Amino acid sequence: MAGLARSSHGRTVRGLTLSRGSKFFGGQFGRMFRALPPADFGESDTKSEENLLNLGKAMVADHDPPKDGPDAEESGIPAAYTYLGQFIDHDLTFDPASSLQQQDDPDGLVDFRTPRFDLDCVYGKGPDDAPYLYSGDNRFIQGRPLTGAASNPNARDLPRSQPTDPSQPEDINNSRRAIIGDPRNDENVIVSQFQGLMHRFHNKLMSEDTGSAESRFQRVQREVRFHYQWMLVNDFLPTIVWEDVLKDVIPHHFKNTNVRRDPPRITYFDLAHEPTMPLEFSAAAYRFGHSMVRPGYRLSETVPPLAIFDPDPNASLTGFHEFRSNWAIDWGRFMDLGPLDFGDENNPNDPGNSKRLQLAYRIDTSLVDPLGSLPNPPFAPPFSLSGGKLTSLAQRNLMRGWRMRLPSGQAIARAMGIEPLKDANILVGKFTGDPADIKGSVASISAAFEDNCPLWTYVLAETKEVTVTIKTNQGDKPIKTRKLGPVGGRIVAETFIGLMLSDSSSYFNQNPIWTPSKANAQGRFGLRELIKTALS
Repeated sequence: MAGLARSSHGRTVRGLTLSRGSKFFGGQFGRMFRALPPADFGESDTKSEENLLNLGKAMVADHDPPKDGPDAEESGIPAAYTYLGQFIDHDLTFDPASSLQQQDDPDGLVDFRTPRFDLDCVYGKGPDDAPYLYSGDNRFIQGRPLTGAASNPNARDLPRSQPTDPSQPEDINNSRRAIIGDPRNDENVIVSQFQGLMHRFHNKLMSEDTGSAESRFQRVQREVRFHYQWMLVNDFLPTIVWEDVLKDVIPHHFKNTNVRRDPPRITYFDLAHEPTMPLEFSAAAYRFGHSMVRPGYRLSETVPPLAIFDPDPNASLTGFHEFRSNWAIDWGRFMDLGPLDFGDENNPNDPGNSKRLQLAYRIDTSLVDPLGSLPNPPFAPPFSLSGGKLTSLAQRNLMRGWRMRLPSGQAIARAMGIEPLKDANILVGKFTGDPADIKGSVASISAAFEDNCPLWTYVLAETKEVTVTIKTNQGDKPIKTRKLGPVGGRIVAETFIGLMLSDSSSYFNQNPIWTPSKANAQGRFGLRELIKTALS
């Protein structure tokens, strides 16, 4: 290929002439593997784009409407983790000026969100600088009551603004937008109500605090952050990352000790400078969650399954507006909060199927059909080099990784001392075990991908199959589940743990022997316990 300073739309792409060894720290994006050459996928930009768009098209499944009942694509991971993952992403990264063109230059890409697990997406700038988020006693203001879920009688919407023109129908330009620390946490109904859970968790701890009123907010905020960080380390990572990777990165988790007695093993995340957000994480590995999204979800016993996208706002889970007041979420359909009733799974008409826990789709190289055509608004499409609109999330991810000049998955595997996957084992499709669900190998789509797989696709293809057992009223249910493997899992785990170690306010640094006050009787605190506490 030609040198890095290629032109796009008649001019040099911003940042491609900069040294890959450039070191800007503090609020910027960086790289884990600076010395590796970037991957290209054709003899020209036009051919690279063509091959990536074809791969992206192959990574989108055929139409599959939302439904109750079992699904061959399900994993053993409750669906709530999909949206916890989205919430975490919003907590870490925010670039309001981003586009494919601007993001070619990571040295010019500013992360306006602090690269710390500090819940600034919830707290904003705090009650002094963002008083509109808080009541007089520094609890979060809540919105209108939500109904429809008997298990969640105290559900509330987020507080919302008034529409620009109340006399006109509400749409994306004339809507009641959520008044919260990060507007993205209103982009769909599920993450919106998860934001509300975090507000309720804070309010719960505020109501229980008996210390000095003068420092109550700071004390409770610290306690909430510590619970959140503990959940990420001891629940979220073990849920989505292969155990063999985690045993090496966080040995203290498996020895029931702490990071002082058994320090994490960080090899690739830069701990020597102010923390940056690795592009290998943000533009590739952490996008694994897109493959976990279902085509739709049932919110409660009173609302039938709703599509994630639908032109009718009363039938769609899209956000950035005031949704129907009877759409309160029954969180027991997203997280195993208690005894589970899976019903008679051999009878699709069994009413018990409408009560079953909804499970995330497997982490694999297939995205559900709705993600192949993102609605606009609210997701304004970027443009390809040829000027076409990129409405497919898979195509956007692949184009972004290429324009960010990421190395191939095989190159990073070798840099880690890992034998890369053979081309024949990098499969595209649904990892259900049915050969009919596989569309072929990545190299069968184009010879440009031979020993040269885009990092995002590679991370999804190398996932490891494990068996997760869910306890139900019908007995134990073993489910084959995919977890992030040696490359993707390592990038994600090291980024999480590296950010925790780099943050002087994390519990790793302030109190590594701290334990959650909201843990269950067995000492466990995870997403399940957070939800239960917020609902109580």
